[in-house]
Amino acid sequence: MTERCAIVGGGLAGLTAYATLRHGGLASAEIAVFGTDPDPAREWSRRAAAIRQRRMRSESDGHVAPTSFPGLAVRSAVRQRDAWPLLLSLFDRYHPTVEDFREHVGEVRESSGWDESFRVARITEIRGIEGGFELDGEGPYAHVLVATGHPGLALPEELEGDPRAVHAYEPHEYGDEVEVVGAGMAAATEWLNALAEGAKVVSVRRREPLRRPLNLPRHLFTRRGLSAFHATPKDERVGLLRSWSTPSYPGGPDWDEPIERARREGRFEVAAELNGADQIICATGFRLGFRHDALLAALVDQHGLETAAGWIVLSPDSTVPALTDDLRTLSLAGIPGQWAFPASDTLVGAKYAARRFLRRVQACRTR
Repeated sequence: MTERCAIVGGGLAGLTAYATLRHGGLASAEIAVFGTDPDPAREWSRRAAAIRQRRMRSESDGHVAPTSFPGLAVRSAVRQRDAWPLLLSLFDRYHPTVEDFREHVGEVRESSGWDESFRVARITEIRGIEGGFELDGEGPYAHVLVATGHPGLALPEELEGDPRAVHAYEPHEYGDEVEVVGAGMAAATEWLNALAEGAKVVSVRRREPLRRPLNLPRHLFTRRGLSAFHATPKDERVGLLRSWSTPSYPGGPDWDEPIERARREGRFEVAAELNGADQIICATGFRLGFRHDALLAALVDQHGLETAAGWIVLSPDSTVPALTDDLRTLSLAGIPGQWAFPASDTLVGAKYAARRFLRRVQACRTR
């Protein structure tokens, strides 16, 4: 059986796409997956462990299975024989544990046949040819989905090489006084971690974080909100994407009470600048823009793709217009897919790209 589809990237978005293709009727022999580690949760788990993450920010539908239902709340309710997760889910209050999510990923990996299609390889070139694509000379593949993940950790220039500084997503312990640079979810998690270890915490930030349950406004996960986004002109869309990158973390007493208690004890304060502490944790996220991803940068340059600021311009279905037609498909999933789905680096965003990729594959098969 000929390999017709390729997934470039072996992380969670890649697994979501693979499971979606298999659910849609493709055999494992029709799909090639290229990545550096056969465990699709390896890199994500490493970052989650670094910040001692215990629960997911995502909700019941934040999973890698091909269908939205049953979500992780249903899975938890069945396993616990308790309806409480379902009740929480009705009010968007259910957040699975990291361990439950990892187990779920392992189940999907096994049931989908992921390892049958996986190849250990880091793809460095995607070359468009008639009717498909070559990946480092292999192929051709008629349909390719690129899900290479974040292009690297972002560290403030002034702290590069500073022995006091460590990124939040790298392994670390906590000193007696910790300065945490950043104000998003990772930063808030690190505030609580360091406080729990008895440290004094200085939150270094120049603007107040937003408080919202998800990393983007909820309407962007709806059909109406997405349609409005797709109708915006290029310059306006760039502005919107930049505005939505504002740091945020959820509201609620689980976050606020430990911080307020530490503030009263003199162990938590906010500052605009570093004050010379012996330890600096940079909760500053990831590098932004396709130029930081060598594969995507080469793809843009080789094929003259349309871009806007740091984004590759995509069709609403997450495909690259200049390299997609009736016979071939090139889709971007995960963080590179923000032009089509602003929350593309979420699990819901991964499913958005995967399902539209499947539709194109199926439509091509029927011609």
